Amino acid sequence: MKERYNNLDGLRAYAAIGIVMMHVLENGNYAVSGFWSTRLIPSFTNFTFLFMIISAFSMCCGYYDRLKNGTIDLEAFYKRRYQKIWPYFAALCTLALLMSFSEKSFYEYLADLTLAFGLIPDNRIEILGVGWFIGIVFLFYMLFPFFVFLMSNKRRAWFTFVICLMLNMLTLVRFTSAEGRDNFIYSAVFFVAGGLIYLYREKLRNKVAATISGMLTVLLIIIFYSFHGQLFGEYLSLMIFSSMLIFAVSVTTVRGLSNKVLAFISGISMEIYLSHMVIYRLLEKMHGTKLLGGGRGVILSYNASCPCRSNTFCPTA
Repeated sequence: MKERYNNLDGLRAYAAIGIVMMHVLENGNYAVSGFWSTRLIPSFTNFTFLFMIISAFSMCCGYYDRLKNGTIDLEAFYKRRYQKIWPYFAALCTLALLMSFSEKSFYEYLADLTLAFGLIPDNRIEILGVGWFIGIVFLFYMLFPFFVFLMSNKRRAWFTFVICLMLNMLTLVRFTSAEGRDNFIYSAVFFVAGGLIYLYREKLRNKVAATISGMLTVLLIIIFYSFHGQLFGEYLSLMIFSSMLIFAVSVTTVRGLSNKVLAFISGISMEIYLSHMVIYRLLEKMHGTKLLGGGRGVILSYNASCPCRSNTFCPTA
């Protein structure tokens, strides 16, 4: 990033660790119960929304001004996106294909290799379950110049946020086939939230903003665990994660968010996110999941109601 916010390292690292914890818990037979296993860790699936908000903020830090000023080479911009994502993602998809080859998975594999599979409506790609996020975030990269246009001033940015929030709600009440975080229109409001915070980043660098955002985060988390249901979960997640990012931007350095360990995990957070279920599948095939408490040993098909959109291992199936 052109502008560096060290506290983002902690948010990325904790989000990646939380998602791994959620998938491991939901795919293993653990003799645990209580708040941690039934409410807290399963809710970590919503950390994918935090990734979206941070992705938009980070992209703005690196490219927003350069795109507005016309000082960026678009060819170099898109080449950079492929160079950062494609080699690792393609390697994981190849490994997943070899582990469970079929005609259907081969077709999905070809779509994955383009990184543009997020353009396919209701694609339900299963070969790498957690890979749906790459489809969404790469589509965001493709649309980023247009995103900068929509966020070119605060008034237009707020109007865009309202429109995206309205579209999100419409997928719930009218366009139900588009409901789900693996649909870009449904998730767009989270990217716009990250862009809005970027526009206010200078004004947010003070103790007042840090105090308010910190208190609001705690309050919203309490409200989050007081309600049940996807609607409350995702809209409260939008507010919680936005408040968390505002706090991270408002203060200079927080030890619990910025240190060498978190910086390292943050640097490979995308790799952790993409590879952890492939590693789990390898352990399962070698019966190594018994060391983790015993895997279910069942490869499940796509479940549209799965909150984490983990197609191969669906915790709610």
